[in-house]
Amino acid sequence: MELNTILPKIIADNQLHARWLNTLSLMENTGARKISASEDPATVTYIILKHAAEEHRHAFYLKKQIEKTGKELPTYSSQYLIAPAFSKYYLNQLDIDVCRYLKKELHLTGAELRFAAYLLVTYAIEVRADELYPIYQDALDEAGSKVNVKSIILEEEGHLEEMINQLKQFSPDWESHAQKSVDMETRLFKDWVNSLSAELN
Repeated sequence: MELNTILPKIIADNQLHARWLNTLSLMENTGARKISASEDPATVTYIILKHAAEEHRHAFYLKKQIEKTGKELPTYSSQYLIAPAFSKYYLNQLDIDVCRYLKKELHLTGAELRFAAYLLVTYAIEVRADELYPIYQDALDEAGSKVNVKSIILEEEGHLEEMINQLKQFSPDWESHAQKSVDMETRLFKDWVNSLSAELN
């Protein structure tokens, strides 16, 4: 099942919609925490700090949007999420897959590995966000929902440009490395959408 089919069903049910928003918030928060964990305490840059701060803000913003559904979901506990196991697994698995690739292909370790993994994982996630949030916004508009994610869409577009600039500095062969991470993410995303779909049926 595709997101275009799943999202109208989710938005039509306030409880499901609240859990969907909470799940997106969890994923943004996981991304923000991963960015912070990859930082070098001495050489962390303005762009990395900005990016981590904006991902944290997205997590907060999505959590705040839950109020518009009339529901209250206090935590990221499994009962308050959709497809909780896979939603928590998805980013962590992408991180593992990318790290394996970087160790094998570029023989990176330590801080270099952490930074390269941050670049590739974040790039793949930004490519996904640039697709997912506009589809979600269209479904919200179609349903006449009070919820909106337009501010996130604008910031995610900026993030993708920033990631490309950092990747260009990282490697002259950045496009082939970036494509590998996108391929890994695409497989995981399909599994995630299938697990969302299974929960709706």
